[in-house]
Amino acid sequence: MSSVEADIIWAGPRERAEALLAAISPDDPGTFEAEIVNVGDDVELRISVIGKHLKTVRSTVDDFLACLSAAEFCLRLNG
Repeated sequence: MSSVEADIIWAGPRERAEALLAAISPDDPGTFEAEIVNVGDDVELRISVIGKHLKTVRSTVDDFLACLSAAEFCLRLNG
């Protein structure tokens, strides 16, 4: 059976990447894989969403992007 995969990559400081990862971790842990990878002086938060149907993967990616956006906004407000 075929599958669909989408990747989200965010780059920045480790502390922020860890906070963003914590913000999405409770959401359907079986539907994605995430890792923080060192890249130069910063890191990348790499999120892979894998599913059987494009519609499901797109919905999950949309949820993650909304959650990440809200978390990043809160982090910016708090310094």
